Amino acid sequence: MHIAWLGKKSPFCGNVTYGREVTNELLDRGYEVSFLHFAQEDPQEANWPDCPEVFLPFLYKSQVYTIPTPKSSKILMDSLEKLKPDLVHASLTLSPLDFRLPEICETLNIPLVATFHPPFDSKIRNLKSSTQFLTYQLYAPFLANYDKVIIFSHLQKDLLIKLGVPTEKLAVIPNGVNLEKYSPGISSLKFQPQFRAKRLFVYVGRIATEKNVEALLKAWKHTQMGSDSKLLILGDGPLKSSLEPFYGPEYGIHWLGFVADEQQRIDILQAAEVFILPSLVEGLSLSLLEAMACGVACVATDAGADGEVLADGAGIVINTQGVTTQLKTLLPLLRDHPEITQLLGRKARERVLEKYSLSNNITCLEQLYAQVLARPRFSIHPLFS
Repeated sequence: MHIAWLGKKSPFCGNVTYGREVTNELLDRGYEVSFLHFAQEDPQEANWPDCPEVFLPFLYKSQVYTIPTPKSSKILMDSLEKLKPDLVHASLTLSPLDFRLPEICETLNIPLVATFHPPFDSKIRNLKSSTQFLTYQLYAPFLANYDKVIIFSHLQKDLLIKLGVPTEKLAVIPNGVNLEKYSPGISSLKFQPQFRAKRLFVYVGRIATEKNVEALLKAWKHTQMGSDSKLLILGDGPLKSSLEPFYGPEYGIHWLGFVADEQQRIDILQAAEVFILPSLVEGLSLSLLEAMACGVACVATDAGADGEVLADGAGIVINTQGVTTQLKTLLPLLRDHPEITQLLGRKARERVLEKYSLSNNITCLEQLYAQVLARPRFSIHPLFS
């Protein structure tokens, strides 16, 4: 089977990781994959996967959304006509092209599957969750025109059904982790001079408003965790330059920036006792799943599907409101009671083994592809008529 994958390679975000992991796994299972993405003709981007590429021109792209050039639709259509794939899988990049894809694939008679990534909150509790809800409202009428839409949780499915997307169009296939790469192990990171500590706490993600990193930083600074505990902040983003000067090594906080090397990120997770994700909105955090797979005790807000992942003892779930106050209580507890973090780490690993392995994810995806290819194509929605 030949799959035309429409996704992104940069800038780094969960969508990039998702595309890399899934397409590489599909290639390993013998599928033919063509990778279509927004890039310059000679992109300075990661050389993966090992398959033919099509570069789509763009005016602007970020971790959140993409603005294509006017001719990108024609280039995409011509490329698909030439490639003649059995199926198009679009890992949606929040681009205006997302809305034209059903029409393009209908014209070419190619089945179309989408993965819908935008973060969300099950309740509108803050400005960010309200903004993300508008994204869901905007996309819902168009998602109904895809043959199938993959989402990561039942909460996300319920939200889209309420917005009018037919139930039969939605498939819940959670993010998955390579459990051989991401596993508990011995790391020397704690013994490096700058990180020498008995207890390592880690945040991995964008340094942006919706990630609510300042709530964690305020709680850490106020709690005065002591010289035996360190907080490592991995990631980059618009708020980094304004936060870093006020929360530095004098408080046991170390800013590592974006860590491109995957093995280095794994080493950091294997060294950590606690992973904290204080987000206001989320989808299903791959960083959270990776930390869980490494046997790290995890604390996350109930934004998006993260609370669902940690439910019933696999981690600690906190409310998106009053994050700083909740963490002021939890941080000393997790610092002073290694038996708690060890138990939570084991429970986290067990949960990932049970529900979030990449191998199971791809098997479900294969079944979805077969289902889409086996049935007659539906006509497009009147929006396109």
